[in-house]
This record gives sequence, structure tokens and C-alpha cells, in this order.
Amino acid sequence: MQLLFSCKFIFLLINLNVSKYDKLVLKLLSRNGTFTFQELEYLLGKLGYLEKATGKTSGSRKAYVNKKTKHIIRLHKPHPGSELKKYVVKFVISELRRQKLI
Repeated sequence: MQLLFSCKFIFLLINLNVSKYDKLVLKLLSRNGTFTFQELEYLLGKLGYLEKATGKTSGSRKAYVNKKTKHIIRLHKPHPGSELKKYVVKFVISELRRQKLI
């Protein structure tokens, strides 16, 4: 599977017409480097997730609900920086795979 992913990744990087969405999916799945909260919000938006309004005391907790399936992804917005922790990236990948979105 890793070899297949590497071949797909190389093929898509060679193609200059790769969309921002495709690049972010590849970046997320590669788990190399950093993945920011802003990139995650963009990706979730493209996959049909909307940020759910939370209460005043929710702090950095965020919830994203899929418009079609009503699936919820809950996580904490990183602070003071915007880089996601590795366990958050792993969680998001597993949730999106479970929903068959990636």
C-alpha cells in the first residue's frame, strides 16, 4: 500500500494541474511535515463539513458536521501556533477513511 501511495503521490506532483484540494489530501495522507489548522478547515469544507457553532465557553474546541451524513469531527484548535499534532492528523485520517471520503 505504501508503494502504491508513493507512486500516486509522485504522479500527482508531476502533473502541474493538481488542485489545492488534491495537494492537501496528499499532504494529509503522507503525514510528512506539518499540516495546519487552516489547511484542515479548507479540506473539511471541500468534503462537505461545516463548523458547528459552539457555546461561549467552548474555548479552542471545534466541531465540524457533514451536511449530508451528519457525521461530526470534534477536535481542539491548536494554540498558540496553527500546526496540528500528529495524533490529530491520525484521528482525522481515520475518521475521513471511515466515512469513505478519502
